[in-house]
Amino acid sequence: MKNRILFLMAAFAALFNINAQNESDTKVILITLDGFRWQELFTGADSLLIGNKDYVHDAGMLKKAFWRDTSKERRVALMPFFWNQVEKMGQIHGNRNLGSKVDLTNSMWFSYPGYNEILTGTADDNRIKSNEKIPNPNSTVLERYNNTDQGRGKVAAFGSWDVFPFIINEERSGVPVNAGFESATENLSDREIFLNQLQQQIPSPWGSVRLDAFTHHYALEHMKKEHPKLVYISYGETDDFAHDGDYQAYLKSANNTDGLIKEIWEFTQQDEFYKDQTVFLITTDHGRGTQPLDTWRSHGSDIKGAGAVWAIVFGKDIKPNGEIEREEQLYSNQLAPTILKMLGMPISKEIEGEPIKL
Repeated sequence: MKNRILFLMAAFAALFNINAQNESDTKVILITLDGFRWQELFTGADSLLIGNKDYVHDAGMLKKAFWRDTSKERRVALMPFFWNQVEKMGQIHGNRNLGSKVDLTNSMWFSYPGYNEILTGTADDNRIKSNEKIPNPNSTVLERYNNTDQGRGKVAAFGSWDVFPFIINEERSGVPVNAGFESATENLSDREIFLNQLQQQIPSPWGSVRLDAFTHHYALEHMKKEHPKLVYISYGETDDFAHDGDYQAYLKSANNTDGLIKEIWEFTQQDEFYKDQTVFLITTDHGRGTQPLDTWRSHGSDIKGAGAVWAIVFGKDIKPNGEIEREEQLYSNQLAPTILKMLGMPISKEIEGEPIKL
């Protein structure tokens, strides 16, 4: 009897250690698509825009690629990884047509305030009220984790927009940020050397945002080499093409980003460090307008609907509920505390958001 009790105690201890190890081994990849509307995510190409000559220069090509008879077919055509794979293994929140709502709590409804809310768990309308390159006075989840023994040196951020070193406060936080037109600088792989050369040779259409392919491949190469436990990747093209009024490029960029995220997922599933231990959280920093029609190009507090966003979660321990088809109300400020909880971190009182029950 005594031996049996000792055996059961040893088995319980082993099980506890395994569970504790699994908890501490959780990796998190946070991804944002700048200004990508919930309307396209959930219903695909917009019927009022896809053939509109003011915003599309080759309607025939665009319709062939992304127009289908039903909204569900259209969204699969636009974001095939999200709707063919992610829906089956995770949760997709924010289809307001079904009662699922995700909203910003900041009142600005543009990029810096949106990213601050996502990354810190608290809106700061008093201090974060422009897109100026001001070091963020607030601590992001990246900084919080980097300041722990288990997270120090295991955090990295990549963004297409050159304001991210300030949003993340790279100098104070110690979190390495590769953003804008920065090159990779340390322990370079052959692929990174090539990316550095190529980035100088391929001009971006914008002065402060590089093409997302560079952001993506810098992030992927870093993950292969350094295996950070917390990674943030911000793709930016969708917002800038929308501001340009180029709906054709906006859709093609969204479709391309869906494929880039699939590549990140597939890498994690064949890499021993990340396989079965990684959670993906994907969202956007703000929405866009719908009516009047031209407001699809814009966002901000004066644009109706620009505070409406969405959130996708899949990976380790995430219940596969698929597209949420019930009434619910989530907020962007819940993402940071959700990440902290996943990483076994305390959630301080100044964080307004509460972890999402996943």
